[in-house]
Amino acid sequence: MSLITDLLRRFGRRMPGDVDPLPGETLPQTTEVGRRPTPENQIKHLYQRMLVDYSLRSTILDLREMDRADPRVKKIHGRMARTAIKGGLRINIKSTEKRIIRLWQAFERRLNLHRLEKLESDARGLVMEGNLPIQWVISEDGRVTAGIRMPAETIRPIVGTTGRFTDPRIAYEQMDVFTGRKIASFALWQLTLVRLTPDNYDDLGCMGRPYLDATRSVWKKLTMTEEDLVIRRRTRAPLRMAHVLEGATDEDIEKYRTQVENDQYEITTDYYLNKKGGVTAVQGDASLDQIADVSYLLDTFFAGAPAPKGLFGYSEGLNRDILEDLKRDYYDEIDALQDTLSFAYYIGFRLELLLQGINPDAYDFDIVFAERRTDTPNQRADLALKYQAIGAPKETVFEAAGLDPAAVKDQLEAESTDPYPSILPEESANRPRVSVTPGNARKGDSATTISTRSSS
Repeated sequence: MSLITDLLRRFGRRMPGDVDPLPGETLPQTTEVGRRPTPENQIKHLYQRMLVDYSLRSTILDLREMDRADPRVKKIHGRMARTAIKGGLRINIKSTEKRIIRLWQAFERRLNLHRLEKLESDARGLVMEGNLPIQWVISEDGRVTAGIRMPAETIRPIVGTTGRFTDPRIAYEQMDVFTGRKIASFALWQLTLVRLTPDNYDDLGCMGRPYLDATRSVWKKLTMTEEDLVIRRRTRAPLRMAHVLEGATDEDIEKYRTQVENDQYEITTDYYLNKKGGVTAVQGDASLDQIADVSYLLDTFFAGAPAPKGLFGYSEGLNRDILEDLKRDYYDEIDALQDTLSFAYYIGFRLELLLQGINPDAYDFDIVFAERRTDTPNQRADLALKYQAIGAPKETVFEAAGLDPAAVKDQLEAESTDPYPSILPEESANRPRVSVTPGNARKGDSATTISTRSSS
């Protein structure tokens, strides 16, 4: 571990949370750092110094049970994960930096980040647990060979009252939630933890919150009400018969009851009486169709979901225009999820570059998901054409179309067979001309037209 730490510091770059001065470095004088935890979390912070956050563990266990038992919760988690990882990962860097691009491609293959199953598993874990701890496994030849997702409810950050790591060499510990015994400890470079909407981002000991943590109580009421509704239908909906026998003794009524109940299993439904009486039909509960309480709880539950309930199968009474506006809010949630998830892979790739003797700060790059806001291919192509119409660079146009600029450039160079390419005037005249007409589309958006000029 110390060899890796020395390697990371060899280039004179400080690691996040590093409190020790580098060789020949004088740390600047700063004011005293105050406490990060809020006053109501002081006691909770004391428990976290010894044990894991059991309130977070209880929330995670509830959400896992909800995901297994309720298809609505499973649909929310699955759709968010699949929408976020749509298109996979790519690196944003100049196409001339071929060495960095090759290292990223090899890093992506080794960690299975090119497989949607791996990305979806990480995204579901981030949504369901609110935290994504990834342990970086390094081989003997100094390469990151795996990024393993750890269970968030067993991870404990080792921070002080200031909310900073007390020792970057032991930044996280994995605890046994049943015995309280420490299983393993991780340095800051060895485990990367990204959090979803933490209460305090600057408090590194403040864990993230699962996306549906605020809907647990509503979900319990909703499932209880739905079960009560089913029980009520089974007990009060069937048609009943009232048999009145005037002047009959208890023995006569019991004999008649036994005979009638035995005849109910036969096809005949007639009743024969030898005394004065009658059989009257009693209708079931006429108010079984009144489920306003269920509808209210359902609306309350989906109010905490990332998307309107119309996207999850409840489309009754939903206006199309309102659905479009709510979908935009859903895409904003997905963008935030993508940024949080891709940052974890960005930290892992920075570690890979350091292990290869490359200073990552010397290059301007970022790890992002290929598709943002889950636009359709036609929408992305339309945006790319608009960028082309205003004279944007080709790399910007390719990025807007959801393509990897470096990969497209390599394909174009591979397909080119002319060693001296040139563009003649008549060839440029036949190129398509793109124009943008403002206010000529639905809701006042701009429309894109493509026309080909003749070579006359």
